[in-house]
Amino acid sequence: AIVCPCQRVGRSSKLIANARIPRRYSACSFDSFKTQPGTTQDNALLFARTLVLDYPAVDRGLLFIGPAGVGKTHLAVSIIKGLIEKGFAGIFSESGSLLKEIQDSYNPISKTSELRVLAPVYQADVLVLDELGASKPTDWVRDTMAHIINTRYNDRRLTVFTTNYLDERTNDREETLEDRIGSRLRSRLYEMCRT
Repeated sequence: AIVCPCQRVGRSSKLIANARIPRRYSACSFDSFKTQPGTTQDNALLFARTLVLDYPAVDRGLLFIGPAGVGKTHLAVSIIKGLIEKGFAGIFSESGSLLKEIQDSYNPISKTSELRVLAPVYQADVLVLDELGASKPTDWVRDTMAHIINTRYNDRRLTVFTTNYLDERTNDREETLEDRIGSRLRSRLYEMCRT
């Protein structure tokens, strides 16, 4: 079953508005993503396009790992846009901003609650969690991210992650993704995502 074309136009614009895609990435699409054939970026583009094409018959999300400026967020936003065109709801969230929003909900002056912040994150058909591991790895950060990721995992909701932290140490970087998010959560990412 597909959404009637007469309903798609209004629905798509509403879904795009609700997706919280930052203005900087509003022009991102698969067509505007430039790669060289045979590179890891070319492979990432192929995996991203395939995910959109096959969704909802997809059981694993994607984890884009790489240094800053290689197009991880561009591809993640392109996935949301592609799925919105198919009629599915998606949300873009930068992990540090999401954690700050949750912290702000604890302030009694705030007119929001933790549940109000997290409900859209839990319920979206697809969630892009950008910059995973960027926040200082405190116990609260790890527990909160584990709760978000485990909830989506248990509900079998598609999640796409981006991170600048590699899986192994290099000369440039002493910390790994596991150092930033913990071994338990890194193991969960392996289960729920293609890297």
